[in-house]
Amino acid sequence: MKKNILNLLGLVLLMAGVSCKKTFLDERSESRLAPVNAFTTSRDFTASINNLYRLVRNELYTINDFQPWDYAYRTDIGFPITAIAPNLTAEYNAVNGFSNGHWSTYFKIIAESNTIIARVGSSSMSETEKRLVEAEARFFRGFAYRCLGYLFGGVPLITTEISTPKVDFVRATRKEVYAQVIEDFSFAAANLRSITAIPPTQDGRVSNLVAQHYLSEIYIADGQFQKAVDAATVVISNPNVGLMTSRFGSRRTVVPGDVYWDLFRMNNQNRAGGVNREALWVIQLEPDVPGGLSPTTVNFLNTNAFLFERVHSPLVRDLRINGAPPFEWPMSDYSGGRGVGFIAPSRYFIDSVYSADPANDIRNANHNFVRRFRANRIASPLFGQEIDFHNLPANTRGVNGAVVVSGVPDRALYPYQTKCTEPFNHPANLYAGNVPSYPLLLKSGAGATYQDQYLARLAETYLLRAEAYLGLSNTTLAANDINVVRARANAAPVAPANVNIDYILDERIREFGFEEKRMLTLMRMGKWYDRVRKCNPFYAAQAELKHNLWPIPQNEIDRNRGAVLTQNPGY
Repeated sequence: MKKNILNLLGLVLLMAGVSCKKTFLDERSESRLAPVNAFTTSRDFTASINNLYRLVRNELYTINDFQPWDYAYRTDIGFPITAIAPNLTAEYNAVNGFSNGHWSTYFKIIAESNTIIARVGSSSMSETEKRLVEAEARFFRGFAYRCLGYLFGGVPLITTEISTPKVDFVRATRKEVYAQVIEDFSFAAANLRSITAIPPTQDGRVSNLVAQHYLSEIYIADGQFQKAVDAATVVISNPNVGLMTSRFGSRRTVVPGDVYWDLFRMNNQNRAGGVNREALWVIQLEPDVPGGLSPTTVNFLNTNAFLFERVHSPLVRDLRINGAPPFEWPMSDYSGGRGVGFIAPSRYFIDSVYSADPANDIRNANHNFVRRFRANRIASPLFGQEIDFHNLPANTRGVNGAVVVSGVPDRALYPYQTKCTEPFNHPANLYAGNVPSYPLLLKSGAGATYQDQYLARLAETYLLRAEAYLGLSNTTLAANDINVVRARANAAPVAPANVNIDYILDERIREFGFEEKRMLTLMRMGKWYDRVRKCNPFYAAQAELKHNLWPIPQNEIDRNRGAVLTQNPGY
């Protein structure tokens, strides 16, 4: 027994001796990713940059079918048609309101951008590659702080990588946040690839002109109007961009149609091939392409697709006229695909904003903004006839049998923008194919939108420069820029005397509608309260001035134990 004990003691001492050697304890990450080896090559940084694109796409388009629409709900352009009444008190809530998820995503973008910026100097890349990577990372940091500054005002300003716990953040001023955004966008504008560089900028990738576009916008927000004009002019005067003014692309011969309609048809958004010269930044959502997030072989609920069609098109399935349904659903026609009717346009958007020139503006044409629906159910007495939202037949009923009043949105029937869908041209996998009477019948798994999406295009740059000219009190030049956009739409020109900030906001509705992240525009201008009170009676009675800023999430305030993270006024 004694011998066994001695042998065991010797083994323990031997093991202790080995374990005390420093080289034995050292961790080596030679065959797996770790902080010490994850940011070395160009490929490493490309993967991290691609994740920034993914985060932006998720936040603004694809995370689910409600969070991206926080940029349209509670604004002057749209409201939840399924809701009986608004509840802004609950929604603008620091504890469990809608603002929490947006805050987290933008600070995630900032954190990842800071890591890339911190690691780029010690990488094995060439100096040219390093500068391009830093420029792209700084663009995304600027983009995230742009959104945070518009939505929340002053927020914590973090410009270095944080690798240890930190609980003492304080809010910078909104002006300080804007100064950082200007610095980041300026660096990006000077160092990103040109939109025509060789090799060419990839579809979906930001370029120097995208940075200049957003630099113009942030200069406006900061009150630096001449610099905003100068930045926008860099974009507008570039010979490689221009508004599309004649029909183009994959469906240019379809009638009815026009150049505005063509902008939103499948495969028409990107600059590849030199056709679409208006696109600046296009979010990539290709169907059935790995990473494209728009698969057509599975139900949309099992994807992270952009559910614009589902959310915006009305649920015509539930319409009844004299007790009979006039629509077969879902159909790949102007009835709206597989829409379920969640977000309807405000009546201001439907009617008032076009009242000065309703007939000529192509953006108001029925194939772009559907108000007259053609009955497509063969058994309906109305088959082939138009059902006019503004002049409905007697005994028209909608969801749950409610009477539908002409000109008043109901979930089962309201005007919608066809940029949310692909009439007569859904991807082939989505057609049911087994109902000869209805060759356009879609499968139940439809509901996503299968076009790439413009996050920035040249029409907006013109309207930004007009806004900057207005800031300089030059309504003549502001009107000139607005009229470039209106001329493309065949709309009557605006006189300089009629140009003010509300007119520009109206023109943005006409040109973009639900394409625009409207909440960002209104919050940037400090116009949320004014416009909601004026244009959206669904929310008007509950709107308060404090809603010109979103509440800081309370959990961020609570976990910040080392300093006071102040809440926005009124929350």
